Amino acid sequence: MIHALHNAVTHNSVPKAGTVLGMLMGKHPEFRPQAKEMSAILNEVLIEVEALSPEERAEKLFELAPEMLSEKKEKKEKIRGLRALKNVDEKGVVMRFAPNPSGPLHLGHARAAYLNDYYIRQYGGRYVLRIEDTDPRRVEPENYELLLDDIKWLGINITETVYQSDRFDIYYEYGRKLIEIGGAYICTCDSEVFRDLKNSKKTCPCRDQSVEENLQLWEKMLNGDFPEGTVTVRVKTEIDHPDPAMRDFSIFRVVDHPHPKIDAKVYPMMNLSVVIDDHLLGITHVIRGKDHIANTRRQRYIYDYFGWNPPEYHHYGRMSIGDVVLSTTAIKEGIKSGAYTGWDDIHLGTLKAIARRGILPEAVRNSMIDIGVGQTDIKFSWENLFAENKAIVDPVSNRYFFVENPVKCRVAGAPDMTAKALLNPNDESKGARELVFKQELFVSESDLKGCSMVRFKDLFNAEVSYDGSEYSLKYAGGLLEDARKNKAPIIQWLPAKDNLRCTLLSPEGNCEGLCERGVLLEENNVVQFERVGFARIDSVKGENVTAYFAHH
Repeated sequence: MIHALHNAVTHNSVPKAGTVLGMLMGKHPEFRPQAKEMSAILNEVLIEVEALSPEERAEKLFELAPEMLSEKKEKKEKIRGLRALKNVDEKGVVMRFAPNPSGPLHLGHARAAYLNDYYIRQYGGRYVLRIEDTDPRRVEPENYELLLDDIKWLGINITETVYQSDRFDIYYEYGRKLIEIGGAYICTCDSEVFRDLKNSKKTCPCRDQSVEENLQLWEKMLNGDFPEGTVTVRVKTEIDHPDPAMRDFSIFRVVDHPHPKIDAKVYPMMNLSVVIDDHLLGITHVIRGKDHIANTRRQRYIYDYFGWNPPEYHHYGRMSIGDVVLSTTAIKEGIKSGAYTGWDDIHLGTLKAIARRGILPEAVRNSMIDIGVGQTDIKFSWENLFAENKAIVDPVSNRYFFVENPVKCRVAGAPDMTAKALLNPNDESKGARELVFKQELFVSESDLKGCSMVRFKDLFNAEVSYDGSEYSLKYAGGLLEDARKNKAPIIQWLPAKDNLRCTLLSPEGNCEGLCERGVLLEENNVVQFERVGFARIDSVKGENVTAYFAHH
């Protein structure tokens, strides 16, 4: 039993009979002649071990052989990392994370943020947070704070923050220079007319305007003489380029919509502002999704016109995140209609929703580094994220009982008792919780269905009978061995008094129940409701607890 328990506790799984038998024979070769008899006994032992929870296995091992539980074995740390970057000098790298303030960040943003952060930590250098707020229709004042809160939660090593809305004069300056060197022109063609010309590989008539004519039109644009949709600035490329998207693309437009930070009419397009900023900020390497490959090609035209060297680009594949809502527009509409409670509604894929469920940023970081920078499209694995989070929270989370849809039951013949359960089996120094039983207790009715005997965890056994309308319980002693012989399930319970009402929320639905009073001290912490899973205690108000389910 001791060797089987030790293996199960060490590897958090029930071992195979051969594994334990080999270990036993290795330490006690004198038992080898009885291998066949011992194998039969071992199968029964493993059935008993499998019936125990991880916490109960640890408790039993501590009872039988405390010296084995206290053995410290060095675990091989999982090696995780990304491919090396080329062209890195002694100064390190300069990376950038460039979200726009259309709302808070989501899991897709976390991938870019952490991949860039990884290389900053590996090589040293600077990490620029560039807030791309050049589309006034997607920018709202409160979004800046939402975004910065998420950056803080991510814990990335930002060394400087740049707002593109503060740099319009710079974009105007380089826009003018591009016109002066003949790399761009002002187009006043109707958008549909230009599209037809472009698709037919025909030159727009505006393309033949002189530099002087283009500069005059440029000044008129800046003065607000053109209404929205009537003018744009285009980069001169090959009219017969095989990809129509490369042909004379736009870099400035007129937008008649207020911006919360600046008073402007002419707004730079992403392909212009990104090139200017990446060059002036000294960005050495760019990591972004492969949906930007076409933009990388467009931006090279601007680099070539100015004679600048572009950064090194890496494009990663798409990451689908299932049915979780990420669209800022859809979330806003859902909040407005009441479908979502806010940006942190646990049905969403925002970082605020992830955090509210008790997922830690370290777990998100590890998941994203494991996904890496490959161009293959992948499906995001929630199971992997939960496993990463569990590895972090399991050693430190306190344990408590939670009883779903509780019913009060009297246990006939049971003595008054005080159950003691470790607050954290991984850290005995935290001590034990005490749960006082006096004649009655709360239990989930579903745990009694179909049972002739149950064991109330850390308390005693009870015989169960059902007359078609209600359950009757009778004290059946306190020996754990009796429960095992009768294959009695070990179930949660709570004292009839001294407990709290608890609502456990999850994306699949809400669950009403009771929990231990110790949860009063756990607000904002992740705990483990034994045999239920990990949950973050969101709020404690009087006798009512609200918790968010994280994962098993």
